[in-house]
Formats: sequence, structure tokens, C-alpha cells
Amino acid sequence: MKKVLNEVINLKVKKSITILSLIYSTLIIFATSYIMCETASLVFKYFYISIPLLIILFMIFRLLIILLFNFLDKYKTKDKSKNKFINLLNKHPFIISIVVILIMWMPYIISFYPAILSPDPSFQIKQYFGIPNKYSDYSILLDENVIITNHHPVVHTLLLGTCLKIGNIVGSDNLGLFIYSLIQILILSSVLSFTISYMTKIKVPYKYRIITLLIYSLVPMFPLYSMSAVKDVIFSSFIILYIILIYHLITNKNLNLKLKHLTIILVLLVCIMLFRNNGFHIVLLTFPFLILSNKKNIKKLLIVFILFLSLNYSYNNIILPYFKITPSSIREVLSIPFQQTARYVKYHGVDDEEYLIYDKVLDMTDLASRYDPELSDPVKNKYNKYTTDEELKKYFKTWFKDLTKDPVLYIDATVNNVYGYFYPFKTNWYIYYKFDDRIVKDGFKYHYNSLDKSREILSGFGLIYPYIPVIGLISNIGFNTWILFLLITYLIYKKNKKGIVYLLPSVATILICVASPANTYFRYAMPYIFSMPLTIGLFINYIGGKVDEKK
Repeated sequence: MKKVLNEVINLKVKKSITILSLIYSTLIIFATSYIMCETASLVFKYFYISIPLLIILFMIFRLLIILLFNFLDKYKTKDKSKNKFINLLNKHPFIISIVVILIMWMPYIISFYPAILSPDPSFQIKQYFGIPNKYSDYSILLDENVIITNHHPVVHTLLLGTCLKIGNIVGSDNLGLFIYSLIQILILSSVLSFTISYMTKIKVPYKYRIITLLIYSLVPMFPLYSMSAVKDVIFSSFIILYIILIYHLITNKNLNLKLKHLTIILVLLVCIMLFRNNGFHIVLLTFPFLILSNKKNIKKLLIVFILFLSLNYSYNNIILPYFKITPSSIREVLSIPFQQTARYVKYHGVDDEEYLIYDKVLDMTDLASRYDPELSDPVKNKYNKYTTDEELKKYFKTWFKDLTKDPVLYIDATVNNVYGYFYPFKTNWYIYYKFDDRIVKDGFKYHYNSLDKSREILSGFGLIYPYIPVIGLISNIGFNTWILFLLITYLIYKKNKKGIVYLLPSVATILICVASPANTYFRYAMPYIFSMPLTIGLFINYIGGKVDEKK
């Protein structure tokens, strides 16, 4: 212990460690204040407590980070075992992993047959079958006979609806939904198994691979979401593959990409784009860095990126309009200003002129009472879909004027809606498990089986899991964000900026969460939470000197 402390004392503390320690301690102090009173006022009101506490937390984090970085500096991967299962896993990593995962998921698959429906997939089913629904009502339809909109990714809506239609044709809606579940289960389990296989290939230590396999198999968020018909599951699977792709390209310097490789890359990018509307932004924010980090293939990757941008443009501006599919409402990207306006109206009120301007956009009759600090849906759901560009222009002009009157309030409105993505001591909504009867009311014969007790036990385990000490942090949004910060900081500390590139899809996801309508919303953070076991495994490989640079 004395030797370790001496090493800590002698270790030169770089700015990156100091900055990260300050970020962690500041986040705890300010987020606690927002939890208690929805503002940062407690930090300043009780400064004689908050400042000493900030200093103490800073010193603790600084010490812990120094110790960890000191350990990582000396870390070397080892991968030797005579265990028969380990040898079998090394020999057949994909097959063994997917068998183990599916066996452990089977109680969930059986108990929640045919699928877990929640509001979003239920509304998507309604859209597919031409049944009136709120998402169609939110938009000015291009064709009143086509109520499918791109609020939810059209490809996912078509996949879900087609599976249900097949079941409907053969006389079993439940069977149709289970067909969708099987597709999703196979996609997710295959991708997770592929991560084990890839980590085996690049020689990530077997102990970590076993831990990862146990996480995939036993942590309830994986099997429960494999049965949840939300768009985020398949999308997150593609993001995991994208992270592997980036890592593979930045660590294989001599890799010469051929046409088949470029085709696979383009297909993956398009899948990311198609299965979530903000998938395009993740690619847009990350792929240019991949291009710049892979000089040998820079022209080829640039061509792929240009093709991707062209396909995205064609899809949104030619294909969808051709089929009279209405684009997503602009309200979906205005959560931040709408929350700021609602909070301003609630705490300050507005004059008659401002009232009329805001009312054209957001319906002022009950705006103040609709304001929820951590959820913008009640505010933006009453967005006037007939709002003109001129009315929006006037709105933002008034919005800016109110910003200058009380900028702190605007900051409070934004922080309240995002702090949970950066605070590891907050757990909000987590899993779906309840029976949703929305489509039943429209005549579909969807129902759970008779295994009520089994569902109760499994959902109970899923609900308490985030609160289990230590291991519950695996599903904690803020904690996963902290891990990401830590990995990035270490790579900066080692002056290895190239290694950060494979972490960028997770960073981009966090940025999208900041602009999202809800605080600490698990589905939005799912891509980087589901990929975190892989992300850490790749990091271990990267810093442990086992980077595979074979062609």
C-alpha cells in the first residue's frame, strides 16, 4: 500500500485529470441542487457547505483517477487458461455465446410471449393499419389517406406492421408479434455474441469476455428489451456494429478496403439511418473523424460518406414524399426552447403581445400548468402544426428577448431536462413490462399468456436491478456517461487522440440525449449503455498492447 501511495504522490498530475475531477465533483454538487429544488440556488445559498464539499469531492476523485491511471499505465493483457469452457469459448466464441445468451433469455421470451408492446410501437401499428393516432394528428399529412409519418422510422414501422399482418392473415395476431420478437431477438443476440467473438479475435482477456457474457445473459435490461418492440433495440445493435467497425479501421493501419468492405460499411450506415431518425446525425458527427484517421483509405471512405449523404437526401426528399409519407414535425427538435419558454411563462408570465406570439405556436391556455421540468412532451404536444415560418420567426425573436431578461431561468430549464444523463445517482424510467392494450381496443387479439407469476418475478427483478449495489450501475445512465468520460480522459492523458474516434458514436448519442424531450430516459441512452461492455473491452485491448494490425 505504501508503494502505491508513493507512486501516486510521484505521478505527475496532468490537466486532463484535474479537469475530469472537477467535472465529476461539480456535477454531483449541482445535480443534487437541481434534484432538490429544480435550480442551482442551493449551491450558492449554502456556499459555506457546497464549496468545502466540492473541494473534498475534487480531492477524492483526483486521488481515485490518479490511482486508476497509474494502474492502467502498467496494465498488460494476459490470456491464459486451462479451463475447458474457456477453451471452448475461445474456439467457438460466437456459437457458445449465442447459445448461452438465448438459454438465459428463454424465461423472459416464454413469459412475455408474444412481445412487450409500449405506447410507441402500439402507435406504429396503428399507423401501419391506417388507424387514427396522435402522431398522425400532430402533422399536416401529405395525403389524408396515408397516416404513416416519419416521426417513428418508417422501416421499423413497416417491419413491425408486416409481421403483425402475417399473423393476422394466418389467424393469430400474437403469432405475428412473436415473429417480430424472434427477428429482434436474433438480431440483438447475434450482435452481442459477435462482440464476444470480435473481442476473442483481438485477444481481449478471457476473464473480461466471461464477465461480458454474464452481463449480456443475466442483466435484465437485455432480455427484457429483446422482447420490447421499440425501435431502439435494433438501432442499438447497429450502433454496436458501428463501434466495432470504427475500432477495426483505426487499429488496422495496413487494411486495404475493397469493394465488398465498402459495401458492407455503406449498408451499415444506411441501416443506422433507417432505424432511427437521429441515426443520421450520429453518422454525420462521427464518420468524418473515421475518414481522417484512416489515411490509407481516406478517398474510399470519403466516397462511402458522400454516397451515404446522397442516399439520406434521396430517402427523405424523394422516396418518402413519393409514397406520401409525412416527415416528422419540427416540434421534435425544439424541446429545449419550448421548455425554456414554458418555464419562463410559469415563473414570470408574459405581456399581451408576447402571449399572442407564443399562443400561435404552443397554446398558452394552460402552458404554465403543462410544464414538467424533466419532460417536454406535455409542452410540445400542443405545438400548433399549422404554425407558419413567419410565426416561428416571431416566436424565436420573443424567445431571445426573454432569454436576455432571465438567462439563468433558461439554463435551469435546460439543466432540469438533461442532468440525469450526467449524474450517476439518479435512476428514472428503465424497462417496459406492463401489458399495453392500445391495439386491443382497435380489435387486435394481442394478449400475454397465463404465466402471470413468472412475469411478475422477472419484471420485479428488472425493476429492482438498478438499485442493487455496484452491479446495478451497469444499467445506470449517468454512470455509463462517467465511464465514457473516464476513457476519453485517459486517452487524452496518454496523448492518443486517435483512440477517441471509436468512442465518438457514444459521445454523439449523449449529445442527442441533451436535445431530447426527457431527462434520464433509458431508451435514448440505450446505444451507449448496451455497447459499454464492448467499449470497455476494446479499451482494455487498446491500452494493453494487443491491438491487432493484421490485414
